Amino acid sequence: MLDISTLQKFDAQGMYKVYDIWPQIAREHYEIDLNGIEFGKISHVVFAGMGGSGAISDIFSAILSKTNIHVEVVKGYLLPKTVDSKSLVVATVFLEILKKLLVF
Repeated sequence: MLDISTLQKFDAQGMYKVYDIWPQIAREHYEIDLNGIEFGKISHVVFAGMGGSGAISDIFSAILSKTNIHVEVVKGYLLPKTVDSKSLVVATVFLEILKKLLVF
């Protein structure tokens, strides 16, 4: 069995703690007022995130697979060529120190 000291040895930044608070993070962001955003012209959604940051993308993709929304999950450095002005790109990053954020 994995004990806390072994986990901390291999996860010095404490990323395991983020997984424990995902429900809280999701609730806080679900309750944000997004009335000003127009989603009507979105043709597809791209979730981008690598490593642990990309895990939530798989969850959203699975949920949306039961809808008619075209969803792609990207776990690399490049977005698909199909991304255009009608695409919604959701980039997920869970880092204590974020060095660079690209906004499209």
